[in-house]
Amino acid sequence: MTRATPADLVLTGARIHTVDPGLPEAEALAVRDGRVVWLGPAAYASGHTGPATRVIDAGGRLVLPGFIDAHNHVRLGSDDACVQLAGARTLDTVRARIADWRAARPDAPWIEAEGFDYSAVPGGRMPTAPDLDPVTGDTPAIVLSYDVHTAWLNTAALRRLGVTRDRTDLPFGRAVTDPDTGEPTGFIRDFAVKGLSREGHRALRDLGVPWASPDRQYGRLAKSLDDAIGYGITTVVEPQNSLDDLALFRRARAEGRLRSRIVAALFHPRGTTDDDLDAFEEAARRYADDRLRVGPLKLYIDDVVEPRTAALLEPYAGCAHHRGDTFYPPDEFAGLLTRLDARGFQCFVHATGDRGIRTVLDAVARARAVNGPRDARHQIVHVECLDPADTPRFAELGVVACMQPRHAAPDIAGPGQDWAENIGPDRWHKAWPLRSLREAGAVLALSSDWNVAEMDPMVGIHAAVTRRPVGGGESWTESETIDVAAAVEGYTMGSAYANFLERDRGSLTVGKLADFVVLSRDILRIAPEEIPGTVAETVVVGGQIVAERGRPLAVHAPGE
Repeated sequence: MTRATPADLVLTGARIHTVDPGLPEAEALAVRDGRVVWLGPAAYASGHTGPATRVIDAGGRLVLPGFIDAHNHVRLGSDDACVQLAGARTLDTVRARIADWRAARPDAPWIEAEGFDYSAVPGGRMPTAPDLDPVTGDTPAIVLSYDVHTAWLNTAALRRLGVTRDRTDLPFGRAVTDPDTGEPTGFIRDFAVKGLSREGHRALRDLGVPWASPDRQYGRLAKSLDDAIGYGITTVVEPQNSLDDLALFRRARAEGRLRSRIVAALFHPRGTTDDDLDAFEEAARRYADDRLRVGPLKLYIDDVVEPRTAALLEPYAGCAHHRGDTFYPPDEFAGLLTRLDARGFQCFVHATGDRGIRTVLDAVARARAVNGPRDARHQIVHVECLDPADTPRFAELGVVACMQPRHAAPDIAGPGQDWAENIGPDRWHKAWPLRSLREAGAVLALSSDWNVAEMDPMVGIHAAVTRRPVGGGESWTESETIDVAAAVEGYTMGSAYANFLERDRGSLTVGKLADFVVLSRDILRIAPEEIPGTVAETVVVGGQIVAERGRPLAVHAPGE
């Protein structure tokens, strides 16, 4: 055998699942200049070693391509300065956590909380300022829902932020009013659409909300980036950013916190101008390397099912007429997407309800008819409630389904939860149809939607495979499960393709970037209930070990 040019790194003694149908499995691989230069049997690995080669023995463990999280809000993250409400399933528990936090910080100028679950308020109603006032007093309080689509204010915060019966259309959302009195209730809708926009975020910052300050933003980003690489997520797609937010990623890169590669989508709210689009294009030219890429556009067509703001084809369960609404009339949205498509933009469109999803598919069809077919790879993000008649249209139109399997688990969306109750049992068959879409030829790009759900890909893969809670229990809509290999593909090659990264990422293939993860368990062979306990023991990006936990690999330094 002719001896190859020595590699910088050789990994051997592994069970490598490449996600490349041309060579599905290997025992060893070699890396030079940050890219894979060889894969094959362990017996031939020595042919790629030299005096300067580091050799890693995987000890028989499973190696996968680095995970690509196609929709991960690392910039929002989880904020240690907030009251954490995850798992607070009753209003009394919410109040108790806020009271404890306030007692420990009596001088805090604001009370801020995150992770509120809509189901904590009994009777399916939305929360109000009087629900908060007894435990917050005169200190302004803002509570963000777990999906960050809504905010909940106490009376003091309504005053501080200038929310009145005559001022409900706010820079950061839309205040709900009492139908009898016309007064604001304290519940703010459209927070994700307005409050997370450039103007909305600036308004909150200027009004003194600490959560919106640059230092707090950077703290959330840095922590989430550390979590991402620890889970083996070697590429993160951050789906909603303003031009202002790019400075946070520059800082993270300068400070060595950007160990995962980043794709940053820019938010296109209503009112975005041609000058804004020019600035977006300039940002895409400026940030275009394999560590930080800017380019796709994020849009919304509807909101979310839990507060009944997603757009449905038929009324919500228990409602005679209410179907939710779209943020744009369908014809206007089709015209907008057609113009963006003509300029060459890729669009990520949030759509959860079946009418919202259909509106986006219709818009893509219009764009193709007007502009001609192109490899646009527009994405519909979430695809929570899909009418079966629209399933084949994803593949027909080249639309990627960017989905979050964990959202479909019964402890988040199943019977007894607001999602399932609002949709009603007659439509449960429409919920997160992973298998139906895949069988119809659609590309699945899987993701966490952190911090709406856990970031760990193992949690998402488990949900995709079982439709059960992490801790066990009954499955829900089990007919839409997929197998482990398909779920891994969705977290690797599917997400790479969805973001025009398939030439460099998504599989372990000669010529591609050497991004891979060594797992503590072989998730392709173990029982599904063991998947969530699996950890990324070694994470490699560009041929460099960037994170380790659990059992360290046996690394032989050059010359040993």
